[in-house]
Amino acid sequence: MITLYWCARTRSQRIAWLLEETGLPYERVTVDVRTPETLPDDFRAASPMGKVPAIRDGDATVWDSAAICAYIADNHPEIGLAPKPGHPDRARYLQWLIFTPSVVEPALSEKAGGWKTFPTRNAWGDFDSMIRTFEGGLGDRPWIMGDRFSAADVMLGSSAVFLRQFGMMPDSPVLNAYADRCESRPAFRRARAFEDAG
Repeated sequence: MITLYWCARTRSQRIAWLLEETGLPYERVTVDVRTPETLPDDFRAASPMGKVPAIRDGDATVWDSAAICAYIADNHPEIGLAPKPGHPDRARYLQWLIFTPSVVEPALSEKAGGWKTFPTRNAWGDFDSMIRTFEGGLGDRPWIMGDRFSAADVMLGSSAVFLRQFGMMPDSPVLNAYADRCESRPAFRRARAFEDAG
């Protein structure tokens, strides 16, 4: 059984959402990453930086949201959350799977921190180019890969919801509608209930 190390109001909600989408059996172990001195040894072994989310699956440990999404989707291809290696859509899927940690989160940090932007130097460009690219990637598709929800939507959808939750969402019908679709998914609502309870 998969163990999810989880803490309220963190990125670990993404992986609770992912696991709820899969229907795989898992246990949620609550850790308080805000008080590092209380972190148990098994969690520290699974997450060397002391960050959530992290999972343990047998002898395997994975930390970082996108890596966990890739691991779960690839190890359970029967669930259909990722194009298989060699499929023509695989490259697009991988690009969007890592868009959140490689582009969205740095651009958000830059904007929230009021940092000077260097769009031609920084790999993430800047906040405005991130938004344009995100909107363009979705276009008129319901999900980033088209009609089918994928693990990449867990990453991107959590970003869209975060943007809106913290008042950083621009006037974007595309991204607002996407956030609505994500929040309406039963698995998302179940994962969010953990936040409400914990």
